Amino acid sequence: MLGCLYVHCRSETTSQDKGLRKVTRPPAPSPRSCASRLCSVLAEKERRVKANDREHNDRFPYADNRIKTSKYNAFTFLPVNLFEQFQRVANAYFVILLILQLIPEISSLSWFTTIVPLGLVLAITAVKDATDDYFRHRSDQQVNNRQSQVLIRGSVQNEKWMNVRVGDIIKLENNQFVAADLLLLCSSEPYGLCYVETADLDGETNLKVRQAPNVTSDLGDVSRLTDFDGEVICEPPNNKLDKFTGTLHWRDNEYSLDNEKMLLRGCVLRNTEWCFGMVIFAGLQTKLMQNCGKTKFKRTSLDKLMNTLVLWIFAFLVCMGVILAIGNSIWESWIGRRFEVFLPWGESRSSAVLSGFLTFWSYVIILNTVVPISLYVSVEVLRLSHSLFINWDQKMFCGRTDTPAEARTTTLNEELGQVEFIFSDKTGTLTQNIMAFSKCSIDGQTYGDIYDEFDQRVEITEKTACVDFSFNPLCDRGFKFHDSSLVEATKREDPAVQEFFRLLALCHTVMPEEKSEGDLVYQAQSPDEGALVTAARNFGFVFRARTPETVTLWEMGRAVTYQLLAILDFNNVRKRMSVIVKNPEGHIKLYCKGADTLIFDRLDPSCSRLMNETSEHLSEFAGEGLRTLALACKDIDEEYYEAWAERLRCGSTAIEDREEQLAVLYEEIEQGMKLLGATAIEDKLQEGVPETIARLNLADIKIWVLTGDKLETAMNIGYSCNMLRDDMNEVFVVSGQTRLEVQQQLRSAKEHIVGLSRVSSPGDIEKSDAFADDSVFEEAIIAEYALVINGHSLAHALEPQLEHILLDLACLCKTVICCRVTPLQKAQVVELVRRHRGAVTLAVGDGANDVSMIKTAHIGVGISGQEGMQAVLASDYSFAQFRCLQRLLLVHGRWSYFRMCNFLGYFFYKNFAFTLVHFWYGFFCGFSAQTVYDQWFITLFNIVYTSLPVLAMGLFDQDVSDQNSLRYPSLYKPGQQNLLFNKRRFFLCTLQGVTTSFLLFFIPYGAFSVMEKDDGSSFSDQHTFAVTVATTLVIVVSVQIGLDTHYWTAVNLLFVGGSLVVYFATLFAMQSNGLFGVFPGNFPFVGTALNCLSEKSVWLVILLTTVVCVVPGLVVSFLRVDLFPTPTDKVRHLQRCRKKQRPQQQSLRRARRTSSRRSAYAFSHQQGYGELITSGKNMRTSTASSARSPDRTAGSSNWIENVLKRKNEVACIS
Repeated sequence: MLGCLYVHCRSETTSQDKGLRKVTRPPAPSPRSCASRLCSVLAEKERRVKANDREHNDRFPYADNRIKTSKYNAFTFLPVNLFEQFQRVANAYFVILLILQLIPEISSLSWFTTIVPLGLVLAITAVKDATDDYFRHRSDQQVNNRQSQVLIRGSVQNEKWMNVRVGDIIKLENNQFVAADLLLLCSSEPYGLCYVETADLDGETNLKVRQAPNVTSDLGDVSRLTDFDGEVICEPPNNKLDKFTGTLHWRDNEYSLDNEKMLLRGCVLRNTEWCFGMVIFAGLQTKLMQNCGKTKFKRTSLDKLMNTLVLWIFAFLVCMGVILAIGNSIWESWIGRRFEVFLPWGESRSSAVLSGFLTFWSYVIILNTVVPISLYVSVEVLRLSHSLFINWDQKMFCGRTDTPAEARTTTLNEELGQVEFIFSDKTGTLTQNIMAFSKCSIDGQTYGDIYDEFDQRVEITEKTACVDFSFNPLCDRGFKFHDSSLVEATKREDPAVQEFFRLLALCHTVMPEEKSEGDLVYQAQSPDEGALVTAARNFGFVFRARTPETVTLWEMGRAVTYQLLAILDFNNVRKRMSVIVKNPEGHIKLYCKGADTLIFDRLDPSCSRLMNETSEHLSEFAGEGLRTLALACKDIDEEYYEAWAERLRCGSTAIEDREEQLAVLYEEIEQGMKLLGATAIEDKLQEGVPETIARLNLADIKIWVLTGDKLETAMNIGYSCNMLRDDMNEVFVVSGQTRLEVQQQLRSAKEHIVGLSRVSSPGDIEKSDAFADDSVFEEAIIAEYALVINGHSLAHALEPQLEHILLDLACLCKTVICCRVTPLQKAQVVELVRRHRGAVTLAVGDGANDVSMIKTAHIGVGISGQEGMQAVLASDYSFAQFRCLQRLLLVHGRWSYFRMCNFLGYFFYKNFAFTLVHFWYGFFCGFSAQTVYDQWFITLFNIVYTSLPVLAMGLFDQDVSDQNSLRYPSLYKPGQQNLLFNKRRFFLCTLQGVTTSFLLFFIPYGAFSVMEKDDGSSFSDQHTFAVTVATTLVIVVSVQIGLDTHYWTAVNLLFVGGSLVVYFATLFAMQSNGLFGVFPGNFPFVGTALNCLSEKSVWLVILLTTVVCVVPGLVVSFLRVDLFPTPTDKVRHLQRCRKKQRPQQQSLRRARRTSSRRSAYAFSHQQGYGELITSGKNMRTSTASSARSPDRTAGSSNWIENVLKRKNEVACIS
C-alpha cells in the first residue's frame, strides 16, 4: 500500500500556509486561440482549469465524470465478441467445414450436423460473456448515478456523478465518497484541514490529513465560493497517487499546489462536517481510474494448447485426405474405368485427378469429427459447472460478513490448477490492519500470559476469559486482555505500572473526540498508536482531551492536565518519539517510546540490569511475531529545560542545516533516560494466513508481496507470516538510490547465491547474465534466500537493462517483498514475470491500487473486505478472506485442471477411435468417401451416446479427496509442470485412439471373412458390419471411461449405463420397420440390428474386440502404478486404506516463532504530525459532528511449527 500522505506543517515555511509561496505574477501572456489551447491539451503537456466556468473548460476535451469498466455496448458486442471467439482456431475451422458441407459435389454429410452445434457453442459463450459484462454495466451505472452537491449559478444543487464536470465546485459532507479528483478549497475544520480515509485507494484505514491552500481556506460560504474564479495550471492526467504538481492563479498571484491539497476520487471524508473542492480531473482521467488498467481478454494455457493441437489435427486430417485422394485417383485410373458401363462418371468427375480432388474434400468433411464441435460445448458446460462448485463451497463462505466465494468468470478454472506465482497485497489482504495490545514488560515483569495451577502457560483462545474492566466507566468495551494481574497492579497503584501507562497516554499524536459523555473516539495516525492509547485508557489512564499547549488525562478517576512543552517528532532515522510535559506539581518530565535498540543506547547506566531483563522479554515477544516498542522517561531540571528550549527555538528558525541542528538537540535531551518497560502489539493477520502461505509454499507456489507500506512494516508482516524466517541463509535488502547502486546490489546478491565470481563492468549486462536462462541453478539451490526491495530501487530495477537481473535474483529467492510500490509498479512486476517466465500468475488484492495488478495477471482475485469493492469488481474470483486461496487453488483449481485434462484426453481418444475407422474402410471401398456407419450414428455418437459419461467424469471425478488435496500440497505440482495434458499426452491419447480404430475395423473384418451364420450363410453385407463396429465402439469407449474414472458417483453409473441403454434402444428403433415405413429414405438400415445382434458369433466378435482394445491399456496402467507410482498414486493408496476411517486432520497448532528480530516504531507512522498538533491547526474551535468507523472484530490466526520443513516428507509419501 502507499504510505501515509500526512501534511507536514513544518516551521520552515515562510507563512502559516505550509508549502505556499506567494510571488508577484508576471505579466499575463496574450490569450491563445481556442485551436492552440486544444492542441495543448491534446499534447497533454499541462491542464488549465478555471473555477465556476463551464463554458471556458468546455473548450478543452476534458473527460466527463462518467466511468466505464465494461468491455461491450449494444453496438460493439456482436462483432467484438465474435472476434474474440474466433480467436479459437477450432471455431474458424468449423466455419470452413460448414462452407464445404454446403457444396453438394463433395458433401456426404448434411450441413445441419455442423451449423447447429457451432451456433450452440457461439450462443452459449456469447450469453456467458454478455452476462459478465452486464454486471459490469450495472456496477458502472450504480457509481455514475450517485448524488453529488455541485455549486451551480450561486446555489448548491444535487447532480449525478456522471454530470459533474472539470472546474465545478463540489460540496462534500462527512462520510461521503469523493466524486472526482478535487483541489481542497475550504472545510469546516480550522485552517482548512480535513480528514480522509484512503482505503479504496491503498487499503489503509488510518486517516490522512489534507489541508486547503491558506488563501482559499476562508471561502466558507456559498456566495464567496460563487465569486471564486481562480485558474489551476497543473500536470496532465497520470496514475501517480502520491504526487501532484500545479499552481493556483488567483488575484494576480500564484500559489503552489501539491498532493497534500488534493482529495482523490475513491477517498471518503471522515470526521469533517463539510468541505468544498474544485474538480481538476474527472471520470476516466482521475488517478483512481488511471490505475485501473484495461480489461483484457484472458485465455487459459489449455485454450492456447488446444489452438495448436487443432492445427496439428487439421494437418493430420489433410494428410489422411491426401492419402485417400491419391488412392481414389489411382483406383479410378486402374479399376474404376471397368465400371463405367453401369456406373458412369458424372460431369463433375470427368477425370481421375478431378475425382481425387473432390474426394479429398469429401474425406475432410467425413473425418472432421476428430475435433467435434461437441467438445467445445462440453468444455463450456464443464467450466460453468466448476464455477458453480466454487460459488457453492460452504468452506469458502465467510459467515461473519455473509460473503460467499464467487467465480466472476467461467473461463479460467483449470488455470487455477497451474499457478506458479502469487502476487499479494499486504494490508487488508494478509492482515486485518487491526492492532491489538497483546503483552507488555514493566519493571522486569511480563504481563499478558496466563498460567494454570501448575504454573504452566495456557494458550489463549477465543474462549479464554477476558479481564473485567467494569471498574473503569471510560473503558473501551471492545478491548480484550486476559492477564488480570496487570489490572491488580494498576489498582494497587504500583508506581512503575502507573508511570508506564501514563507514558502511553501522553506520548502520541492521537486526536480525541468525545461525542457524548464518556463516548470517546480516537483518531490515530497509525493503528498501533491507537492500540497503545486504548490500552492506557482501559487500565485507568484515559486520554481525554488536548489543546496545542495541554493534554488532559483521566487518571484512575481523577482529571489531570499536563502542560505540553514540546513534541520531539518521529522520523525514519530517529525511530522514536518523545514528549516533554509539566505535571500539575510543576515537575518537567520527558517520555519517550521507540525502537528498543535506539532506546537502550540512551539509557542511564543504572538501568543495565533492567535493560537485560527487558531485552529477554523483547526477544520472547518478537519470537511470537509481536511488534515491540521500548518505553523510557526522564526527569528534567527546569533551569536546564529553559536553556535547551531557547536553543530549540533558535534551531527551529535556522535557515541552513535546520534538520541537523534539531536532531542534535533532540539527541542531547534524550540521554540518560530511565527504562520503564516495553509493549508488544499484535498486527492481526487474517485468519489462517500463515497456514495458507505454508501450504502454498509446499505446493511450489512462489508468493511475492507487493505493498505500498514502508520496508520495515512489510518485513514485520513477512516474519509474522513465516515468509521470512531467521533460519533463512540471507535476506537481501535492495535500497539503492541510483541505477548503478541498484545494479550493484542486485549483482552482488545474485553472485552470492550462485556462488560464482562474476565481477564485470557496469555496462556489461548481457555477458554477466549469460547463465540466467539456465533453470538448473534454481532447482539446485537448497539454501533459502529472501529479497526485499523498495519502490525507488524497483523503478530502476524494472528498466530494460536491469529487469532480467531482478527477475533471475527474485526467482532464486524463496520470498520476495516489494515495498513502497505504486499501483503501476505492481502491474509491471506481474507483467515482468508473465512475459519472461511463461508461468501462470495470480494477483490477489483488496484495494483500488491493486486493480491494475489484478487485470495484468493471468488470474485476478479480489478480497471483498472493508477496503471497498474496486478490486472485487475487476477480479476473476472473489472471497472474503485470504485463507480461501488455498482451497481455491489446491482443491478447486487442482480438481478443475485434473478433470479437464482427463476429459480432453478421453475425448480425443474416443473421437480418433470413432473417426479413423472411415480411413481404414477407405482402402476397401474404392476410396469412394463412403461412411462405415449409419449417418444417424455419426450424428448421435458425440451428442447422445457418449456425451453424458464424459461430462460426468469431467464434473465429478477426483483423484484424491479435498482433505488430502490440502494435506498433501505437493500433489499440486503436476499442474504447474503441465504433466496431465500436454503435447506428449495428446500424442499418446491419439495413438491409443488410432490403435483402437485399427482393431475396431480389422478384427470384425477378419472375423466376418471366415464366419458363417447359424443358417450357413456368410456375413457379407455392409450394414451388418457397420452395426457390429458401431456397437463394439460404444461398448469399448464405455468400458474405457469406466476404467479412467477415479471417483464413482450415482451420476456416473447412471450416465454410463444409461448411455448404453439409450444406444441400443435408439439402434433398434431407428432400424425398425415402423420408421422405415414412414421415412424410407432416411432410415435405410431396416432390420439390420435385429438380424445382426441375434447372432451369437457377432457377440463373440464384439467381446473379442472389446478385450483386445481394453486389456493392453489396463495392463500398462496397472504396471505403471505398481512399478512407477506417482505421489498421487501413493496418496490414493493411503486413501483407500483409510476408507472406513475419518481422515485424520493435520495438526496445526499455534507455535512460537523463534526469532531474534524486533519490530521497530509505529506502523505507517510519518514525520511531521507532532508539529501539526503543537501548531494547533487541527484543533477544533467548535464541536463538529463525526462518524465512528464501523467496529471490526479481530480474528485469531494459527501458526505452523516448522511446516516448511515438511516439504520432503510430503513429497515422499510412503
